[in-house]
Amino acid sequence: MKSNNPVFNRSPEFNGQANAYGNQTYAGNGQAHSGYGQQPTMTDPSQWSVAQGGQPGYAQPGQVDQGRMTIDSVVQKTGISLGVVIITALATWILTPDITTGADLGPLMAAMTIGSLGAFALSMVNSFKRVISPALVLAFCALEGVALGAISKFFDAQFGDGVVSGAVIGTFGAFAGTLAAYKFFNIQVGAKFKMFVMAAVFGMIGLSLMELVLGMFGAQIGLFGVSGLGMVTAFAGLILGVFMLVMDFDFVENGVRAGIPERESWRAAFAMTVSLVWIYTNLLRILAFFSQD
Repeated sequence: MKSNNPVFNRSPEFNGQANAYGNQTYAGNGQAHSGYGQQPTMTDPSQWSVAQGGQPGYAQPGQVDQGRMTIDSVVQKTGISLGVVIITALATWILTPDITTGADLGPLMAAMTIGSLGAFALSMVNSFKRVISPALVLAFCALEGVALGAISKFFDAQFGDGVVSGAVIGTFGAFAGTLAAYKFFNIQVGAKFKMFVMAAVFGMIGLSLMELVLGMFGAQIGLFGVSGLGMVTAFAGLILGVFMLVMDFDFVENGVRAGIPERESWRAAFAMTVSLVWIYTNLLRILAFFSQD
């Protein structure tokens, strides 16, 4: 089933178009079938392998079967990705100057700007890249961590009262709650749901870019600030982030069932990292709004 999510849409394996070797797959077993007139070469023992189900098969010359994606591999890659985000966020928090009267906030502003723009650029590259690159995923996580570390430090200095720690706990709580609901209620993700979520995501991105451009001319509307109007987009973004997680779980489940290559675990990890960051930033604004005097 073809995906409307750009993160997974570039992956032939997630869309059931190809197996690990780029061959066409067919409904029923997800395994590749030899075309007419193609006879396997058995003269070179180095090309022999064992196919799934104990049936004899042959490895493609110059290609190595790296295994299939599993829940464990997705958990491992997601843990690594989130670990990079957390470590770089903490490093940014510690290495940038404290926000006090008269303090030079240049390094903190630079970290927030460079991290945000770099993470956005790499998120677009990773979303539309056909062959997932672990290095680019980790580079995105590092830049995202730099941006989050700087943003979190600003919020902590301005609002305090455990806003940052509350947002962190709330983010992982949202992840656990969404996963539990997805499994226990057997949530089914349909095409209309996917189209709605992705349209909303791109709409939110469009509003963010519009707000950024208006801010350059001193005419911000306050859609993404800590205000009454900002809370509308914050709660909408929070709900949207939960919907994004549901889509992530659905694609991971389908991918594991289809036996797609293990490298696609990085694509799943990237998608879930984006969703969790999305939830965290919106929770940060919501908690900051309610912590105001």
